[in-house]
Amino acid sequence: MADMDLDGPAETDWPPLTYEQCPWVPSLDQSMVSRSVRARHHGPYEAAVTPEIAELEVRLPSETLALADEASLLIARFDAEIGSELTPFSAILLRSESASSSMIEHLSSGAKQIALADLGSRERRNATEIVGNVAAMNAAIALADDITSDSILEMHRALLGEVHPEIAGKWREEQVWVGGDNFGPHGADYIAPRASRVPAAIEDLVAFARRNDLPVLAQSALTHAQFETIHPFPDGNGRTGRAMVHSMLKGKDLTQKVTVPISAGLLTDTNSYFEALTAYREGDPSAIVHRFAEASFVAVTNGRQLAEEIKSTRAGWDEKITARRDAAAWRLADLLLRQPVVDGELVARDLGIPPTSARAALDHLHSVGILHEFTGFRRNRMWEAKEVTSALDAFAARAGRRYSR
Repeated sequence: MADMDLDGPAETDWPPLTYEQCPWVPSLDQSMVSRSVRARHHGPYEAAVTPEIAELEVRLPSETLALADEASLLIARFDAEIGSELTPFSAILLRSESASSSMIEHLSSGAKQIALADLGSRERRNATEIVGNVAAMNAAIALADDITSDSILEMHRALLGEVHPEIAGKWREEQVWVGGDNFGPHGADYIAPRASRVPAAIEDLVAFARRNDLPVLAQSALTHAQFETIHPFPDGNGRTGRAMVHSMLKGKDLTQKVTVPISAGLLTDTNSYFEALTAYREGDPSAIVHRFAEASFVAVTNGRQLAEEIKSTRAGWDEKITARRDAAAWRLADLLLRQPVVDGELVARDLGIPPTSARAALDHLHSVGILHEFTGFRRNRMWEAKEVTSALDAFAARAGRRYSR
């Protein structure tokens, strides 16, 4: 049970990482690197050993618990308000959260390029990877009722199946580390557990995530930190780990209708996010819970502003559209809120109308200035709702702003 300790900060009794010595066998031809690099990566290294947390008593300072509780109430209120106001907004927020989570890993792209990648364009790799993150988030929400090792693999498969099919949905089989150089782990900022330890560590993590005796936001943050510490994949650990957070929030009923863009809150101060992960590995679980709670306040503020901008845009379109109320142009306007770049095939398929009706709806919204055709082609034309992509880009810009602590 979580210790509420209202008399002041409590000793957490959270076990720090231990380490084991491992032999180092280079995977690259040593003739490919300099003598100084070979000398630096010589001899054994120390890999982390994660503690078992499935049945640990979680004791957090009362200040941290109070902040997490306040953030949880805010998240629930935001979910209820936004989820009931604007039907397409769940898709808008999910894509925004996916883009923010990717930005933490230095994968950024504009809203237009992300929408194009969603339509099948593979011209911009970053946008393609962000669309993979949208798929991972969708998988996380769909699998929210029961987090298992298989569901985590499914999230990772959805994330990287398009760009890295050779590793997607598979536990790693090699040593990984954070920082340092690519040749070896010596001098890295963090060296994850040996690959042989991953399956058992994940099963322990899953048991912790499925407990029902812990505050949801705190449990989600601690699950995330343990997952990042295990680092079970060669790539995509951060994005999969943040998708898991949303799976837990949904599965434990803190959110029901929308994806709260917590990654957008983390993005405003990535240094403290990574510092909190380091503190967790040193035996302080309160820092990561505190960081997730703080991020939730920032995320809700940013999400509310995006919602207001999207609602204002849609209301403005109502004044421009002159088609009959039963015309497809009205439904197309709603579609543009979640898919701001479209072509005729998508519109016909999504709205369930003939291609001729799709073209008529596109032509009408283009004629009143809602849509902008940007290909210049006579065939295979595409249109953009610039007001929506601009609002999404503004959301990303706000999320990317750092602040001084």
